[in-house]
Amino acid sequence: MALKSTIFKVDLQIADLDRNYFQSHALTIARHPSETDERMMMRAMAFALHANDALIFGKGLSADDEPDLWQKDLTGAIELWIEVGLPDERKIRRACGRSNQVLTLTYGGRGADMWWQQNQSLLVRQANLAVLNISQEDSKLLAAKAARNMSIQCTVQERELWLNIAGEALHIVPQVFK
Repeated sequence: MALKSTIFKVDLQIADLDRNYFQSHALTIARHPSETDERMMMRAMAFALHANDALIFGKGLSADDEPDLWQKDLTGAIELWIEVGLPDERKIRRACGRSNQVLTLTYGGRGADMWWQQNQSLLVRQANLAVLNISQEDSKLLAAKAARNMSIQCTVQERELWLNIAGEALHIVPQVFK
């Protein structure tokens, strides 16, 4: 018998001062049995950084041809493709050809640094690609806050995140690789 996904409900309140976007989102995030709390929380942070009514979670680990999150326009064209973790550089290059903008949100400390060093020469050529990195300390702090029902208040200013999760304030500054 196959294991089922664990469902997380997130009440996400966003005040994105960079984009003048102020909205509440009731997110339902399915965490694949092989996915960690850390990765699931990184998907939630990727949503917070690019929140939009049209941004949706993809099938994630269950599908190789879909991103972790994406946003399509009314014609079905992909406006934004978001990958979380350390994806294969070929997948990122294909995504750059299929969508207007691609974001890769890496995490994991030294592993993310090594991934960037190995793939940097090929990925810097992609004009529509942005690569951000969340430090290992911050990703572990976020993972520790994961709960089946969460309320997250998030303020984004100059690509920095100020979060309030379960009454605890966190400040996350993503490092810009590209």
